[in-house]
Amino acid sequence: MRNSTVIKAGRASLGLVAVGLAVCSLLLALDYFGDPTPAPATSGQPGAPTFTRPTDSPTIEPSAVPTTPDSEPPPTRDPNAGVPVGVQIEALGIDVPVVPIELEVSTLVPPSDPQTLGWWSGGAVAGAERGGAIITGHTVHTGGGALDNLETLRPGDVFRVRTDAGSIRYAVSKVEVFDKSRISRAAERIFSRDVRGRLVLITCEDWDGTGYNSNVVVYSHAL
Repeated sequence: MRNSTVIKAGRASLGLVAVGLAVCSLLLALDYFGDPTPAPATSGQPGAPTFTRPTDSPTIEPSAVPTTPDSEPPPTRDPNAGVPVGVQIEALGIDVPVVPIELEVSTLVPPSDPQTLGWWSGGAVAGAERGGAIITGHTVHTGGGALDNLETLRPGDVFRVRTDAGSIRYAVSKVEVFDKSRISRAAERIFSRDVRGRLVLITCEDWDGTGYNSNVVVYSHAL
């Protein structure tokens, strides 16, 4: 079981990771992003799911954000849209920095400091008209990760994302937990570049004593 103590703002010791506590990362199959080279196998990442493009099932349409009626205006870029630099979630008791991260071969690895989140620079910026701004962070099973209690968020919870242009308030739309058997099939929906603009928070979940078996995915829309 994970330590349920809420971690307040601040930078946790890098020793939390260095001493071998299991953390998570996200493996993305390169063919999903247009590279025909299969993603190589990786090791040493407990609970890290592999996101693969489904080849034998229909595309799953995004369901996190309600469909906009034709009578409403199209989505517009938020005036404070930009690169995320911080996330404040009062419900989790956190106010932590965000830094850009890139794919390392086929893996999206959060910053080593579990109190710093990573924004995938290959996706949308916060406040964009289309696509998801993906922010991920480590979970530490003994406590100390900024997103340790991410699964406790509920639809309607409000949080704030600071960007290099201002600040944007987001409301949680949906919370999902995917086990290893489902995460690959859901990849197109989670990382879609075609949905109305949203922000997605992701971390690991379901520690079994040796690794993580699931991922928590929180979808949110700008207010």
